[in-house]
Amino acid sequence: MKTYYSEHFTIGENGHISLDGLDLVKVAEEFGTPAYVMSESHLRENCRAFTRAMRRNFGERCKVAYASKALCARFLYPILASEGIHADVVSGGELYTALKAEFDPKHLHFHGNNKTVAELEMAVDCGIGSIILDAMEEVDRLEAICAARDIHQRVLFRVKPGVHADTHAFISTGQNDSKFGFGIQDGEAMRMARHILEQEHLDFSGIHCHIGSQVFSLDGFARAAKIMFDFFCQIERELHITMDELIVGGGFGVKYMPEDEPGTFDEKIDTMGKVLREEAEKQGRVLPEIVIEPGRSMVCAAGCTLYTVGSVRDIRDGRCYVSVDGGMTDNPRFALYQANYDAVVANRAAAPRDKLQTIAGRCCESGDLVARDLQFQAAKAGDILCVFATGAYNFSMASNYNRVPRPPILLICDGVVREVVRRETYEDLIHNDL
Repeated sequence: MKTYYSEHFTIGENGHISLDGLDLVKVAEEFGTPAYVMSESHLRENCRAFTRAMRRNFGERCKVAYASKALCARFLYPILASEGIHADVVSGGELYTALKAEFDPKHLHFHGNNKTVAELEMAVDCGIGSIILDAMEEVDRLEAICAARDIHQRVLFRVKPGVHADTHAFISTGQNDSKFGFGIQDGEAMRMARHILEQEHLDFSGIHCHIGSQVFSLDGFARAAKIMFDFFCQIERELHITMDELIVGGGFGVKYMPEDEPGTFDEKIDTMGKVLREEAEKQGRVLPEIVIEPGRSMVCAAGCTLYTVGSVRDIRDGRCYVSVDGGMTDNPRFALYQANYDAVVANRAAAPRDKLQTIAGRCCESGDLVARDLQFQAAKAGDILCVFATGAYNFSMASNYNRVPRPPILLICDGVVREVVRRETYEDLIHNDL
């Protein structure tokens, strides 16, 4: 038996690929395809790795807050809670899911650049830990909500550090021309800080930034950490207040393809830690509580997707298209970002990867692809395909386009696989139709 892709994937003597010791071909036979499959042990390893790195750099004054938008489902939150992980949410739906999973609302913070009044009321009423404000108008709305209830709400606000992340334009968020946050250079951020401080019912506790997602370069994280801490200290000096929390975001890149070299969690956090400790020493002060928000890097590699090959079309002077029973409805990332994925034929994973093929989805769209020009085993109808690193932004971005039901999520733990999100049915598709 040999390891493939990560230590959690192995190839057995029968040539089948397994996840945490379970034959994925047999999993496909039992539960059908398409299906998302997650490794609980891999997820827990990632939680612990982030926690160790943060505590090594910042002691006990730190938090790891999982970014729920990467994967939001009830089964996930008890795992996070048991590992001491906090979470962020960006919508009423994500907040509702976490609360229904009995996740402590004090361990949640609420992001978003245009939260509705109903969402703000829901967050305040549940006793959420903090709200990250992202608009002047939002300050006024939240103050009115809290005043009506005569309660105080802990808040931070989002800052644009002016750092352009080395990633796709659609997931780069820290530059000045972004819909998120307030700029430092143009004075918007300081005006926002003053506006929050004027409110009677908002407890101004810190600032937040996030430079983007799927970022490989360490330099962007280092520059953002320095800029944010310097601005944190500037706010305290100019406004004569004391804050206690600095959220430096997440966006750590992960390995999708064999050639990707995202580096380790330790490298990224150690880089930020070194910068922040040096800046604190220069400023002659103790660091506030430092928070990171990994999402993709927490769950991505812990998941894979299983498909069944329906047909293979090898076009003369063109591509070889391997059509599967899923596609952009369960993984829209190629259609959105031209993202590629690595894959193997699960029932012949030990065979040579000797055929250049393109994995095509079943939707009535030419852009419905999962991977383009990928070298893997020559596929044929009836094969089971295993696509790696689909734990993030697949289930959470899935749709019912073409009225295709969404797949289940299967969780592997201690040698047992169970359904934690059931497969949608046709009846589910028309449930809300009148």
